[in-house]
Amino acid sequence: MPPVARHLMIHGRVQGVWYRAWTVETARGLGLAGWVRNRADGCVEALVEGEAAAVARFVALAQDGPPAAKVARIDVAEVDVEGLGGFEKRGTF
Repeated sequence: MPPVARHLMIHGRVQGVWYRAWTVETARGLGLAGWVRNRADGCVEALVEGEAAAVARFVALAQDGPPAAKVARIDVAEVDVEGLGGFEKRGTF
């Protein structure tokens, strides 16, 4: 199956709770590519791409995130696959 990509906007208490580090570790563990960053509005933004089942698993896990996080909601959008290599943490936007 061809890879898929999803853009996520994660709302709630998701900054200052290791959410980005958890995202990198979890995405890499699932073999996904992409990036994650904090946003000035308090959200965490991520782009994940890879095998459809792994992306779906990541989105499901992101509902909880790390132990200190309190995810209120995640807005998920289907986006074009960019063919990224690896998964990285980016600076605040």
